[in-house]
Amino acid sequence: MRNHGRMVPNVASLAAPAGGQPTFVQLPPLPELPRRLAAENPGWVREVDVVVVGSGIAGLTAALECRELGKVMVVTKDVVAAGSTPWAQGGIASVQGAEDTVQQHIDDTLVAGAGLCIPEAVRVLVSEGPEEVAKLIARGAEFDRDALGALELTREGGHLQDRIAHAGGDATGAEIERALVSVVKADPLIEIVEHALVLDLLHADVSSGEQPGVAGITLHVLGQGTRGGVGAVYARAVILATGGIGQIYAVTTNPTVSTGDGLAAALRAGAELRDIEFIQFHPTVLYLGPGARGQLPLVSEAVRGEGGQLLNAKGERFMVGRHELAELAPRDVVAKEIMKQMAAEGSDHVFVDGRMLGEEVWRVRFPTILLNCRRAGINPVTDLIPVAPACHYFCGGVTTDLDGATNLPGLFACGEVASSGVHGANRLASNSLLEGLVFARRIAALLHDRIPPRRRPAVDQREAWLIDASVVPAMQLAMSRYAGGLRDATGLDSCAAELRSLASIRSERPGLEAWEATNLMTVATAIVASARLREESRGAHWRDDFKGRRAEWQGHLIAAQGDAGLRHTFVPVGDLVVAGR
Repeated sequence: MRNHGRMVPNVASLAAPAGGQPTFVQLPPLPELPRRLAAENPGWVREVDVVVVGSGIAGLTAALECRELGKVMVVTKDVVAAGSTPWAQGGIASVQGAEDTVQQHIDDTLVAGAGLCIPEAVRVLVSEGPEEVAKLIARGAEFDRDALGALELTREGGHLQDRIAHAGGDATGAEIERALVSVVKADPLIEIVEHALVLDLLHADVSSGEQPGVAGITLHVLGQGTRGGVGAVYARAVILATGGIGQIYAVTTNPTVSTGDGLAAALRAGAELRDIEFIQFHPTVLYLGPGARGQLPLVSEAVRGEGGQLLNAKGERFMVGRHELAELAPRDVVAKEIMKQMAAEGSDHVFVDGRMLGEEVWRVRFPTILLNCRRAGINPVTDLIPVAPACHYFCGGVTTDLDGATNLPGLFACGEVASSGVHGANRLASNSLLEGLVFARRIAALLHDRIPPRRRPAVDQREAWLIDASVVPAMQLAMSRYAGGLRDATGLDSCAAELRSLASIRSERPGLEAWEATNLMTVATAIVASARLREESRGAHWRDDFKGRRAEWQGHLIAAQGDAGLRHTFVPVGDLVVAGR
């Protein structure tokens, strides 16, 4: 993988060079961040061939595809079935219908991505997707089918064809996770380590002649005995599949384990991150009152795909005339229109009207949403459903090529933690599960062709310390207020100042809460910096002080951390070279 661009230190204010590239503003002082997490020295060591960090659709698929390479270990932060995949409601997109085509799915994805998708990656995703969905079904995932036994297909925002396969009505992710967990647990070639937090990546000892690259991971396992405490796993290949970063915000659809651990570890190790300013806010999350915090339930856009409508406080459909697809416009469009309605009305929610669907549709097609609404005292058969946008999906991530390889030899990434290039500035609905399948399989295929050599790890001399866990609520509120769905320069500068103050509060006691707090602050800092630099509104990045797209920003922001702090590189779309086999 090769990146061609210019590197910009985070304190420089540069004039626009020839070729129409953008001006980089001078960033405000950013928080000081550790180069590794403070922890006790590893008390045990395991040696495997491949270690997969994460147990969602991407991680488990990667483990299954790598099982014949030797010893494979899956490390997961909670139990193996936890994570974001079980919460996916809408479904998985792939070309299945007679009227659908690969090119139409590609076109829909490119439109949603607002000019920043990597076309080669999108073609890989869409053309290889149907085969990977078939393989998932062969592994036991049971999707909803019609009376003739064909897959039931529906439509979601941004799709011009019915291509969303679903399971259990609105329990697609849970069914996929059930099937994959069952297969992985029954496989004697795959070892699972639960309740384990990845701490940092281990570098190869180049001073002793080893090839540069990643030699494994350090991790902390909760529990007793030889498996407890801090340990090290040496591996020829490390696959990050750690999911999203939603817990940097006060309100999110992500589970509590989504604290950006893999992303932060990759950044500390020197991995490049791409397009991390693009964070998708799901437009319709069940509104549970002004004091609601943490993970909130989705009201899937599949409800709108079946005919549901969006209404403001006056009972008016506000998406009609705003986009040709009305309520089924891409998520960034719908979320922004909802935020505008809320601002104009001085309210904190709008409504989904699904009363026209009838009780049978709610019971069969949307049982999970129906249950969540009734728990909140709402009957969607007869009542309007209050909804508001919340942090949902991380469109950027660790930069990878078409085979999931990063700029660090031996390190791979897939799923939400990765920037494979398929989402661009805004993910098309239900492409995320497909991405996990396709690129996990591509990583495994590359490793079957040429697995990296085993590298001896170096003694880690990077500066280590921790941020106190007490700062997390204030950090989440600052990120939601200033770096959420609507942003501007003044707010982002205020956010950077708040983060800098909070990050100065150190913890003297290593442990889960301090490790997570440090990871959250690391991720939040990088996102705020990238969001401050990109002076335009595109896709899931909305700047109130820059209302539309700007031609000079038609490219990717690459963030990396070195001894001097964060640095950024801008890579114009036409200059990007994406390698693969």
